[in-house]
Parts: sequence; structure tokens; C-alpha cells
Amino acid sequence: MLSIKSIVTCILACLILQANLQAQNKVIYQTEAYTLYRDSVVQANFTGRALSSTQLTSNYKGRDKAGRYKETLATSWKLSKDISNFPHYHSDFPIVDAIYNLSLEEMQNAVEPDSTFRTGKSWKGVWTRDISYSIILSMAVLQPEVAMKSLMRKVKDGFIVQDTGTGGAYPVSSDRMIWAVAAWEIYKVTGDKGWLKNAYDIIKRSAVNDEVNLHNSKTGLVKGESSFLDWREQTYPRWMQPADIYESECLSTNAVHYRMYKVLADMAALFGDDKSANFYNKNASVIKKGINKYLWQEKKGYYGQYLYGRVHKTLSPRAETLGEALAVLFDIPPVSNQRKIIENIPTGVYGTPCIYPQIPEIPPYHNNAVWPFVESYWALAAAKAGNESSVLKSLSAIYRAGGLFLTNKENFVSSTGDFGGTEVNSSNMLWSLSGNIAIIYKVLFGISYNTDNLSFTPFIPKALSGKHLLKAFKYRDAELDISISGYGHTIAKVTLDGKPLPAATIPASLSGKHSINITLSNYFAPSKINTLPAYTSLPNPQVRYNNNTLSWEPILGAQRYQIFKNGSSVAEVVKPSYAIAAGNSEYQIIAIDKNSIGSFTSEPVLVAAARPATILQVEDYTEKSSLPHVGYSGKGFVNTDTKENTNIKMNVDVALAGWYTMDVRYANGNGPINTGNTCAIRTIVLNGQFAGVVVLPHRGKGQWSNWGFSNSLRVKLRKGINQLSIQLKSTNTNMNIDVNQAMIDYVRLLPAL
Repeated sequence: MLSIKSIVTCILACLILQANLQAQNKVIYQTEAYTLYRDSVVQANFTGRALSSTQLTSNYKGRDKAGRYKETLATSWKLSKDISNFPHYHSDFPIVDAIYNLSLEEMQNAVEPDSTFRTGKSWKGVWTRDISYSIILSMAVLQPEVAMKSLMRKVKDGFIVQDTGTGGAYPVSSDRMIWAVAAWEIYKVTGDKGWLKNAYDIIKRSAVNDEVNLHNSKTGLVKGESSFLDWREQTYPRWMQPADIYESECLSTNAVHYRMYKVLADMAALFGDDKSANFYNKNASVIKKGINKYLWQEKKGYYGQYLYGRVHKTLSPRAETLGEALAVLFDIPPVSNQRKIIENIPTGVYGTPCIYPQIPEIPPYHNNAVWPFVESYWALAAAKAGNESSVLKSLSAIYRAGGLFLTNKENFVSSTGDFGGTEVNSSNMLWSLSGNIAIIYKVLFGISYNTDNLSFTPFIPKALSGKHLLKAFKYRDAELDISISGYGHTIAKVTLDGKPLPAATIPASLSGKHSINITLSNYFAPSKINTLPAYTSLPNPQVRYNNNTLSWEPILGAQRYQIFKNGSSVAEVVKPSYAIAAGNSEYQIIAIDKNSIGSFTSEPVLVAAARPATILQVEDYTEKSSLPHVGYSGKGFVNTDTKENTNIKMNVDVALAGWYTMDVRYANGNGPINTGNTCAIRTIVLNGQFAGVVVLPHRGKGQWSNWGFSNSLRVKLRKGINQLSIQLKSTNTNMNIDVNQAMIDYVRLLPAL
């Protein structure tokens, strides 16, 4: 434990250091926790300083998970690679220049000998989402050939590969379509028609499967885990199984699929296929409508993270920064709501956390963490919305991390600003360094690639007012020296080789060396942000049902409990119990604290009426398996894989016509619950018509006697005999392709709730 004398000494040293720095340098951004100066950053008794554009020093010491200080990083960085082939950036702010050059150096470290991107110093290999988000930020600009090769590494049998993840990944995880946005960015940068044709065919084929496996015709949204937030406990309640996560309808993943359809529409238009372009634009409009109808929160002024539940879904009101940023960048909300989102999203002292509020009893990684690449997307969105305060906050958060850590870290703890204490981390992280570079190109210089031109919409916060120069910036056959003076986001004057440049746009046909000079208006409209302290919601109740009463243990800190019946709020109570009437219903409970912040919902409790479930023992319709698994019901179970029982046919006899909920009791021991690529997928056909898709995700490596339920489908049965079949179709191909297997115990049907 530090003595009082040591603490006082540290504080005095910090104050003296800050006073000296403030006397010498311009303050860019200041909070109670840290100050970013023109050439340094100070936090408590930690400093990071730029000696020049090619040198940085820091005496920063990270904390270990126990909270003790320890030396974890080098104390200095000096440029050691040749970066002369890349655009040169110069400004009046040495720390910004130095971190840009550090990022260029780390970018070269992130290229493997086979000319594909390495995800991070600690993460070898190519990951679809990591490389795609990085390519969109800046790697398409700086390393288009490596970007193309990396994207093609994530194509198998002509389909985009979903990374391994929850429950055997696809379609539980379904954000692979960010590949399409990255491929489109490469085309806009290079104009390579051969690349365009190849990418178009791959995206089209992948979209067909997603339309079958993911689309919810009721909401217009697609299903699947939040994009990039792929560690289930970090962003979902613990009761949710992989099948439940598949059923969630998330902001970020839907934003990605919306943009994918817009990309397909633009590609089709370039090929003169207006019919396909109209089809893809229509699909995009359906998703956009669903996002704005089901995920928008008018009172909060931003979107909720996802719809979740089982038979009936509710909206999780948590803010999800990447999804909100993508929604703004892709023009999903109207302009007025774009501004609201940037103003209202909760941000912290050290940056904008991935989600807000935080989840209790979950260590920092996605929970209670800032990811610099997400902060970069947030800065891009804030610039688009014209919010100077938000842009400056994001830039400062990114430069503080770079200046103190002397590397582009994967993430850091939102509540402390320290990378120490995170569950997993890496230096030299591809998407973090890509975001750092994008700050220069896409925010400060406002460079935007279009199909046939390059445009400029610079955004220079007043605190960064001065001269900004980007030399030897290559655009197709042109090399540009670009200078900006002043501040603001409105151009007062722009010239190309000394002559006025209409619309601040240059054509793709431009060749040779040219100079562009931009003068800004020196004006910003007033702006605001929603800075809040770190906040953790309550744990969700664990609900029991007995004798027409729901009950649960009291939640410490709960002021009241909100009761949901079939997805709608029906009551609030103070005591931890609630009497219910008989009938087919699904109930969930939320604990609400003194600040009216709610927990996750409890696991749904299904209360069935007197009418019993219809159980179809699958072994009654086809040969049962001889495998030695236990825990099944009836006389046995059935194995289904790519060769055996690919079309299981059954008859369903019901006394009453109407809507029913259907699910499958199954086991899948092909992999662990949190990773892998062998989630089983099957199509349900009812009376000759497509009725939906059931997913049968991993339930644990080798856990073939661990039985659980698939997602639920809402199906319409006619009175009497109905023909139902469980089929493996080509559209049900998973990412493993060869292994698509599960054990099926029975099919369950209940009158619809």
C-alpha cells in the first residue's frame, strides 16, 4: 500500500508536470482523468510524449488483473521501418504525427509472409470481420493487394466464410457480410472491374443462403449475434443458449446486412442489371424499416442493441457503439436522428464503451471496454453528423491510448483507461491501427471514395486548428499533395493546382501529380455529448413457477420489478413474486434500480394451459441410431448428417387448426459452446411449403448426451394430418461444409402463445 507521503509526492509531481506542459504546449482535450496536449498526454502520474514525428516516449505502467502496477510495455518507440512508400502526414501536433507514423510501421508488421493480414501481434490468421472492418477504415487505401488476397482467403466454395464462434458459428454468428462492404471499398479505391465481378458473384451466392437461414419475415430483420461482439457472456445474459443468440435480431448485424444489399444494388447497377438492383434495394429497404421500427428508442434518442427472447422478443435498451455508428454511416436513421444518436449515446471519461450500461460480474473485454477501432467508427459517424465535441472526444481517446501504450492495443478498460485488467488483449492490432490511420484520411481530411471520383469533406476540430498536410497520397493514377488550413467542417475555398475545384471532388480519370489546397470556414455549430460515469446494471432475476405464481430471490439494489407477458409489459411489482392466470403464456421479469435502469430479462418461463404439447418421437418415423448416447426420451433418437437422414418425414395429426410453436430437442457434441464451425442447420417443410429454419448449435465438445432445444418456429397447421419434414438443403450449408450433424430426440408442438 502506498504511504500518504508517496501519494502526495505523486500528485505534486503530476501537477508540476502538467503545469510545465501547459506552459509549453496547447491543450487539445482535458478531462478530470487526463489531458491531451499538443505533443503529449498526461494521466495521473503517467506521461506519453512525442519527441518528434518518429519518436515517442512513455513511463506508463499497466496494471495486472489484481490491480498491481507492473511494467508491461516498452518505454519508447522509434521508427524502424521505411514508410516512405505511404502518404506522409505533417501537422502542428507532434503526438498526432508520431502516432500516425507508428501505425504505418505496425501496419507493415501486420502483413504475413504470404501477403495476408495478421489480425494482431497475439492473433495470427485471417478473420473475416477483423480484416473487413480494417479494409473499410484504411487498408483498402494503403494495401489493396493484401486486402484482396486476405478477403479471398475468407472464401470457401464460392461463399463468404463466417468466423468460428458461438455454438459452431454460422448462422448463430452472421456478420460475415461485412466482407461485402470491404470488397466494395476496394473497388472504389482501385476501380478494378475484374475484382468487382468476382466479388459480386461471391456476395450474391452468400446472400441467397442468408436470406433462407436468417431472415425474419415478421420484423424484416436478420437473426444472429451482434457483429464483433462474439463472446456470448460479454454481451448477452447467461441464460441465453446459442440457439437463443441465433434468434436475437441485432443492430450491428442488421446494419451490416442492410449495407450489403445496398452494395449489391450498386454493383448490379454498374453491370447494367437494373432488375437485380431494384431487388437488392428492396431487400435493403425492408431491413432499414425493421431497424427503425423495432430497435429505435425515441425517449433515449438511440437504438437498442437487439431483440431477444424465445417465443416473444423484447428490446434490450443497451447502447451498442459500433451498431449505432454503422447506422449513422449507412444512413439508416433520418438525419435528425443521426444527430440525436451522436449526442445521446453514453460515453465515458476515457472513450465510448462498446456497450452501456455494463453487465454485472463480467470482466472487461467487450463489457466495460473501449475498442479503438470502434472509437474510430464512432469518430467517422460523429463527423458525418457534424458534432465537434464528439469527434474531439473520440480522437483524444484514441491518441491518449496510442501515446501511453506506444502501440495500437486491441482494447482497454472503459472505467480506468488501462489495458491492464482486460481478459484478453494484443498489441499491434490490425483494426486499431487501421482506425488510427483512418482518423487522418477519413476524418481530418474527409477523403471519401466513390465509384467514379474522390471527394473531400474535412473535419478539423478547433483544438486541432492549424496546418495539416498529406503528401504523396495516391488515388488510382494520381498522386496528391493535400493541405488544409483553419478549422470546421465547411469548406470556404478549395483549389486543384491553384484553380477552383468544384464540389471538392476529383474524377477517377485524373493522373499525374497534383496539389489540393483546402481552407475551412473556422466555424462549428454548438454541439454536445452525453458523458456519464461507468455504470453496471443489476443482475437479472432467476424466476420459478409454482401454483400459478412466479417467484424469484430479491435482487440487491432493485426498487421494483417489471413483468412481461408474451413480450409486452403488463405490470410492475415491488415484492419478488407475481400471481398469474392459467393459460398458454411466456413470462419474463426485469429488475429495475433506483435510477430506473433495468437488468436483462429473466429466462423466459413457459406456462402451458391444459392442452398438452404434441410430441413427435423421430425414431418412430425413421431408423433410430445405435450410438451409445443417453438422456433421450422415448425409444431412442436419430442421427442426421450430410449423408444419413437428410430428409426426415413425419405426420402431425392435430384436432384444431391454427398457429403452433415448433422446436426440436437435439444434441450436438461436435464442438464447444463458444467456438467452432459445425452448427447443424435444417429446413422445416410443412405441407410442401417452407416453414423456416431450425439451428442445432454445439452444446459442448463431446457432449452428445447434453440435450436441449432449437430455436422456435411459428407454424400454421390444418386440422387432421399435416406432413412435416426436417430437410438438409444446399442453403443449410454451414462453414465446415463436411460436418453438419446432430442427434434429434423429438419435435415438440404447442398451441401458439
